[in-house]
Amino acid sequence: MVSALGLLLLASCQHKDAHGEEADAHDAEKKAHSTEIVISTEQAREAGIVVERIVPGGFSGVIPAGGKILAASGNEATIVATVPGIVKLRQGITEGTPVGKGSTVFTISADKLQDNPAKQAAVAYQTAKAEYERAAKLVKDNIVTRKEFNGIRANYESAKIAYEALAGSRSGNGVAVSSPISGYVKTCLVREGDYVSVGQPMMNVTQTRKLYLKANVPERYYSILGTVRSAKFKTAYSDRIYDIGTMSGRLVATGKSTGDGSPYIPVTFEFNNQADVMPGAFVETYLLTAKRANVISVPVSALTDENGVNFVYVQTDPTCYERREVTIGETDGERVEITSGLRGGEKVVTRGATQVRLAGASTSIPAHSHEH
Repeated sequence: MVSALGLLLLASCQHKDAHGEEADAHDAEKKAHSTEIVISTEQAREAGIVVERIVPGGFSGVIPAGGKILAASGNEATIVATVPGIVKLRQGITEGTPVGKGSTVFTISADKLQDNPAKQAAVAYQTAKAEYERAAKLVKDNIVTRKEFNGIRANYESAKIAYEALAGSRSGNGVAVSSPISGYVKTCLVREGDYVSVGQPMMNVTQTRKLYLKANVPERYYSILGTVRSAKFKTAYSDRIYDIGTMSGRLVATGKSTGDGSPYIPVTFEFNNQADVMPGAFVETYLLTAKRANVISVPVSALTDENGVNFVYVQTDPTCYERREVTIGETDGERVEITSGLRGGEKVVTRGATQVRLAGASTSIPAHSHEH
């Protein structure tokens, strides 16, 4: 009888262990499934969720730096006063205003000046003209020498040029001052009502077809500056990443030393302004060095940050997503290197990661069902 009772207890324990193992396996699977986020294909489409299959490939090394956009030399013109007088600005002209070659940007009037240069030029012209006409008759009779006549004629021609230059002032409209090039007003050096003298700078006009990107590189990167081949940059007024390589850009100079009192080494690129980049803008710069092969990278938009920890969302099937912690490496502003947490062939959410994150935090999302 004791033997029979022992067999019964043994069978009971084995049955209990079998049920326990099955329960533990089910709990483990349930825990794994609890990190999944379920979004139907229709919901994903409406939320703008886009996924990308991870394919390891080439990725350039990156040197992060600050920088500034500068107008290329030879693409600026300074407009100066051609006559003395009071400035009147063209209506609506301010810094950044487009101007055409030959278009009027100022008028200068001397009507209210005590010593009106237009009136003085008119008197000088009439005097020189009368003397010239008189000398032209006398030179025929050798009363005036040819040398004297040539001096009188030169004086007359100079007086005529000055008189015609001030023609606008005589009409009361002022002398028009025009831009010698097409471009944009960079700086306006005078204000409405200011007095200017001949030759005084009034305005700088810039053509933005050619620009420079001057990057200020920390000196700790000096040893690898020779590997820099291109650059990307981002302005403070736009989220767009500009690629020097697609803007007919080229590296024009690499500094061999830091500036006076500066810990930075200048690296300069020239490029065509095909995207209305503003000269003078400070930019976040990514200098691109030699490419490395078989690097896993994702668009910057794929990353989410939670308390300093980076995550991406991996699509495990058409309606299921999983939050995955990743370790990041270098970034060129558009894509970021993933050093751990992802494998080639996996699908990652590249647009709409915030929507997936919100869906994961929502209690209204139905649980993902599995057959066991």
